[in-house]
Amino acid sequence: MAFLLNNTSLAAHLRSRSQQTGGALSLSRRGLHVEPGPREKALLAADPALSRFKSHKKGVKTIKRIGDILTIVVVAGCCYEIYVRATMREEARKQAGAASGTH
Repeated sequence: MAFLLNNTSLAAHLRSRSQQTGGALSLSRRGLHVEPGPREKALLAADPALSRFKSHKKGVKTIKRIGDILTIVVVAGCCYEIYVRATMREEARKQAGAASGTH
């Protein structure tokens, strides 16, 4: 029981300490938006010299979709192949058991 009381008082102490040290540390934890400076704005600005290297969104989206479909088809094929082999093996066992049981 004393251990439980010590833990609750310790938690209350830590909670009060974290509230006391609020200030700038708590602002960064909340993730408040900070306006970018002029250098960051210049780096984020669109550069016309790089426009020919940008990927075309529709083309990239189509290629991703084709890749996703091919992945699904390959996985489904593998699952089907495993199923077929398992059922054939089970039928072979049943036939071997039936053949050995009749003689």
